Amino acid sequence: MRSAAGAPVTFGITGASGAPYAVRLLRAFNETGTPLRLIVSTYGWRLLAEETGIGSLDELKAATGDWSRVELYDALDRGATPASGSAPSRGMVICPCSMGTLASIAAGTSRNLVERAADVALKERRPLILVPRETPLSLVHLENMTRLTRAGAVVMPAAPGFYHRPETIDDLVDFVVARILDHLDIEHAVGRRWKSGEKQGTGDREQGTAGQASS
Repeated sequence: MRSAAGAPVTFGITGASGAPYAVRLLRAFNETGTPLRLIVSTYGWRLLAEETGIGSLDELKAATGDWSRVELYDALDRGATPASGSAPSRGMVICPCSMGTLASIAAGTSRNLVERAADVALKERRPLILVPRETPLSLVHLENMTRLTRAGAVVMPAAPGFYHRPETIDDLVDFVVARILDHLDIEHAVGRRWKSGEKQGTGDREQGTAGQASS
């Protein structure tokens, strides 16, 4: 079963550094009215407390807007809805994704609901976006990423660009969140998109850029 438009996105938060990305992404999902299946691991909750000061579910709700389309699942319940390929899904993102989680998904061990849901996304040929923040990367990390890429996942490191002239940390966070939403085919207004070479009001590009035959 491939991804289904209008179906929920499964969103996993694990214990790698990068909690501001998770909070902003959850808020963006809620702002766009995206149905969500949310799974926060034990270390994901610890991460939220340490990096953002969010120490409870009520505080997470207060920081991320309307939860009317969010279903929260226990990360230890490997029999919950996201564990089944028969449950329609638009895809899955794990942000941030710890290297332990990434390694388990690469090995197919499914130790908890986050990892099982990712395994389901791969076997059902649905979008799976993994957002690691680790640096530097060992050969083991790179080999696991390669294996998952070959299996169909998108490995999207939390590495923001600077061509949009960011002025705040929020600008950097938005850059990564916008790319995640793009890969899930969710329309949004997060961040600024790159544009260059267009002639204003014509729809054409400047001479010497795209559209010319190569010589």
